[in-house]
Amino acid sequence: MAAEDLEWERSKISNQDVNLLKRLGLMKKEDAIRFPSEESYPNPPMEYRLHQLTPNSILHISIFITLCECFLGIPPNWVLWKRIFCLRRNGSHNATYNIGGVVICVRTDVDYFDVKFPDSVQGWRKRWLYIHEESANSVEHNIIPFDGSAQIQRRRSWDAEASEEEKKATEALMSRIHQLQNTRGKELSGVQITAYFLRIRVQPLQARKNPLWTYAGVNDANRLSNDLSVKDLEKLIRRISSLSKRDPIPSSCRVEPYSSTNPLPENHPTMDSLPPLPEGGDVEERAVVADDNQEAPSFVNEPADSRKSAGSIEKGCL
Repeated sequence: MAAEDLEWERSKISNQDVNLLKRLGLMKKEDAIRFPSEESYPNPPMEYRLHQLTPNSILHISIFITLCECFLGIPPNWVLWKRIFCLRRNGSHNATYNIGGVVICVRTDVDYFDVKFPDSVQGWRKRWLYIHEESANSVEHNIIPFDGSAQIQRRRSWDAEASEEEKKATEALMSRIHQLQNTRGKELSGVQITAYFLRIRVQPLQARKNPLWTYAGVNDANRLSNDLSVKDLEKLIRRISSLSKRDPIPSSCRVEPYSSTNPLPENHPTMDSLPPLPEGGDVEERAVVADDNQEAPSFVNEPADSRKSAGSIEKGCL
């Protein structure tokens, strides 16, 4: 059965969702987001798209960018990304999804932040909407048009690992991440990083004028809205995490982020890096994960000696 026959129905987006987006500053332009009307199958208007990553994948990227800019003091680094993350196909027992069909996973041999993702993100595909595609200098950087019949094929680049030279170049960054996680009394967590970028009202994934290490407070040019109320902030963090009403929400980070009031040290390395060109060629499947209910992945065509435990994969996957 085709994925498009399994996944789509009329969007469940409500007026409450619209009001939340406005309150978060995500609808400053009237045409930034367009909600479906009566259609039960996506039909984006010209220059509109559907996002194609799972919610937890988007959060993973946002945390990584904030980590790089606010706590490592560097632009998002592709080599560091390769050392921490890989990709896996995402699907149900009957189909591989064409929207959200790829998930970002933490490599099983990497000690990374406990992000505390929700135990289940089931049903997120039923809340679809259209986002306006801002023009860019190169179409390579844009979101591709929606195609419900598209088949997601695993690529060699999904498992791209850092070379020995690249590992040596980023060893200091990996050591710093370990230090941020484990310094007694100053431990940094994934929830703290998430709460920080939500609290300062800057979206890490948006087009920004300045990097986060120059954040200038309430007058910063990248801010989306005024401060959220404590209640709204806590509600939002609990909505995108597994924290319960009994769990405290961090009001600040235990490590002071870089900003205009805590500038980068003199001669601080920037370590610019660019991602490689797209790599073609399909390869055999390694693992398929089910992000909707956090089931342990089923392994397909993977050599027995290369398999990790289901628990270790599940912990790192979204």
